[in-house]
Amino acid sequence: MENHEAPSHFIRNIVMEDLREGRVKEVVTRFPPEPNGYLHIGHAKSIVLNFELADEFKGRTNLRFDDTNPHKEDVEYVESIKEDVRWLGYEWDGLFFASDYFEEMYRRAVLLIKKGLAYVDDQSAEEIRKTRGTLTEPGKESPYRNRSVAENLDLFERMRKGEFKDGEKVLRAKIDMASPNLNMRDPVLYRILHATHHRTGDRWCIYPMYDFAHPLGDAIEGVTHSLCTLEFEDHRPLYDWVIRECEMENVPRQYEFARLNLTDTVMSKRKLKLLVDHGFVEGWDDPRMPTLSGLRRRGYTPEAIRAFAREIGVAKSNSVVDVRMLEHFVREDLKLKVPRMMAVLRPLKLVITNYPEGQVEWLDIENNAENPEMGERKIPFSRELYIEEEDFMENPPAKYHRLYPGNEVRLKNAYFVKCDDLVKDETGRVVEIHCTYDPETKSGSGFTGRKVKGTIHWVEATHAVPAEFRLYEPLLLNEKETDEEEEGKERSFLEQVNPNSLEILRGFVEPSLKEAKPGDSFQFLRHGYFHVDPKLTIGEKPVFNRIVSLKSSFEVKKES
Repeated sequence: MENHEAPSHFIRNIVMEDLREGRVKEVVTRFPPEPNGYLHIGHAKSIVLNFELADEFKGRTNLRFDDTNPHKEDVEYVESIKEDVRWLGYEWDGLFFASDYFEEMYRRAVLLIKKGLAYVDDQSAEEIRKTRGTLTEPGKESPYRNRSVAENLDLFERMRKGEFKDGEKVLRAKIDMASPNLNMRDPVLYRILHATHHRTGDRWCIYPMYDFAHPLGDAIEGVTHSLCTLEFEDHRPLYDWVIRECEMENVPRQYEFARLNLTDTVMSKRKLKLLVDHGFVEGWDDPRMPTLSGLRRRGYTPEAIRAFAREIGVAKSNSVVDVRMLEHFVREDLKLKVPRMMAVLRPLKLVITNYPEGQVEWLDIENNAENPEMGERKIPFSRELYIEEEDFMENPPAKYHRLYPGNEVRLKNAYFVKCDDLVKDETGRVVEIHCTYDPETKSGSGFTGRKVKGTIHWVEATHAVPAEFRLYEPLLLNEKETDEEEEGKERSFLEQVNPNSLEILRGFVEPSLKEAKPGDSFQFLRHGYFHVDPKLTIGEKPVFNRIVSLKSSFEVKKES
């Protein structure tokens, strides 16, 4: 992994003080995703934080799957998450599942019942919601709140045995229905779910809630610093209550930091799943998706994502980061790594009428002018070429310096050509232009005569490799991501899908790219950075995903 200076932030300072004061002997963190979808760029921030914080202080990081809801979880998601974490460059010290601890969690729930701190409630989910109260009004105690310990133990055991239907009973903590913190108003600890679990099968039909399972998992594993996003700040008193009242030997501490919000980017697994389920994208790894698998397929690099995560830092308040900042780090990572090639995405035939028919000359070209170590390659040049449609106009506006009748430009790394004539089809569209070239103007020849204002790129026609190019725009129009968004707004969300988020073009690339392999990346002059799609490229016709455009107005502010 690349060398980097550990970024300073409030959580790192807490860890340093804990070590200095002897409150912890070894730093143990964890990344605890629920396997109900694919990881997205927001998760990358948490992954980088947890793994690098532990690495810096020679500690450990566990990967723990919060698999407590069998209705939504799947082995597919488990495997994809493991692949994504490894792709980002990290290896966990321990691989665990909340389901590893189901028996232990059950015993701790029984302990709470015996202590008079948990009871079985027969109210429905709707009744519990209605009696929870508001921020200004206390909740109403359940009529089943004062059941005896013996009755609660019996009912809870029968819940486990499967004697009751889904939703018929729950186990609730007995805390304080008048607490100003709604999370402390007798929260549900267990619910009944008759569903086959991806690991435990049909062994269980009761499953712990996140707020019960999560702190217990941390304590069982000896996690010292449980890092989560700000929406869990109000859950911290319950987290501490569970650890304390379940009499856990290890006492982890929870610390909250701001989640990652990006402009023009969906940061909700539920909404991303809607896009997949309704067919707006090809799947979770569609290159338009902000999932790590989608970004990987598009051509983003783990080095760029790690650098971006470090740069945005760890803050105590939420904010929105410009997505162009992420794109900036992708460009910075790729610019010295990948060869710079020529590709024509919207081809227009150019014929050099005074160039000898049948002659092909091979030009020596640097692979990357900023990185001489990448060496050179040869590209063919002949009478017939392809240029971009936009590099020719029959009736150009003022200050248009590319090809038009009577104008002269330089062909990149080759010669000056002058437009003499054009050919149109029956619709009046220009389909071919005829030029003459000046053999004295070859690049590198030392020609010092007249100058031209325009330089355009090209691909030699007889050796050109047909290719498909996929250009991407944001998936959504005017998306405003909020945690408070209601479930019932699915339709309005889907109406925001950008119908122009994918543009497919068919053009040509240099012959050397015939050997391009799925996963290779390149810079195409004037177009941006492109990646050979690992799923769509078959045989000798590559499919290129545009990773990012060539330039952006965005600049990372440097500290003075």
